[in-house]
Amino acid sequence: MRTREGTLEGGRILTVADESAVVARVRSGEREAYAELVRAYTGIALRVAVACGAGGDAEDVVQSAFIKAYLSLGSFKDGAPFRPWLIRIVANETRNTVRSAVRLRAVAGREAALLRGEPLIPDSADPAVAAMEEERSAELWAALDELSEEHRDVVACRYLLEMNEAETAEALGWPRGTVKSRLSRALKLMGGLLASEPESRKEGGGGHE
Repeated sequence: MRTREGTLEGGRILTVADESAVVARVRSGEREAYAELVRAYTGIALRVAVACGAGGDAEDVVQSAFIKAYLSLGSFKDGAPFRPWLIRIVANETRNTVRSAVRLRAVAGREAALLRGEPLIPDSADPAVAAMEEERSAELWAALDELSEEHRDVVACRYLLEMNEAETAEALGWPRGTVKSRLSRALKLMGGLLASEPESRKEGGGGHE
């Protein structure tokens, strides 16, 4: 039988009251109690990191997020659910990690180009290469990857992570109305991308701007 996210040893579901009790124990000096929250939510934290683009850095991102959450427990609101708060930290940590990786790759690419004495042309500039890369992945993931960061995050939370609207709003730090509007827009964009995918393959790829 599959173990559900947010369970304690013995299979009991970790409720908000349980979370508050664990946080209170940690705040009172029982630091090892934090391991209960780590065990309960490592799975969902990894899925959030992967869905937000962490890739091979997902485990490092999650470890860093749990450390940051631990250090921030003093500002955690008593009685609030821990899971959405943690997911928000994981999502932010993932975004920071991805942006840092992009900057590092850009710097490395410029240095390599200078050493070679020739211009650096990214593979993505070649429509044929881009089309081949899309074909290696499922169409859904390809379409998801085409979305902006905010649209990708809301789709990932609602459908990949199966979070409800309130949890998504808490995790992303948005009003619920914003979650609704951005999710609606994201789904329309994905529908258009998926609908155009077969035609773009016929034409040899490169159909997206």
